[in-house]
Amino acid sequence: MILKNAITRMALVLGVTALVGVVQADTLRCGSQLISVGDRMFEVQQKCGQPVSQDIIGYKETVNHYRQVDQVQVQEWVYGPSNGMYQYLRFEGGRLVRIDSKRGR
Repeated sequence: MILKNAITRMALVLGVTALVGVVQADTLRCGSQLISVGDRMFEVQQKCGQPVSQDIIGYKETVNHYRQVDQVQVQEWVYGPSNGMYQYLRFEGGRLVRIDSKRGR
């Protein structure tokens, strides 16, 4: 019964993901290199090369350990298409925070 419920949930998640068309991941393979959430921008560029698009989206307020409010820059880099997929990388304060994959149109 537990296995059946887990399989049903997994099928539902995969179905919803397919409908949306965007897949989120914590890692991405660039050739023989692997990048992960938490990597610095220069590390990603060394491993993956120059993105096809690099945009500043805006700024985000964060609170540091001393409860001071800081503003960090938010950027989106786009790689691809690779096998019909585009990779969207979001950086906040120079660190990779999100990897999304979306099929090209």
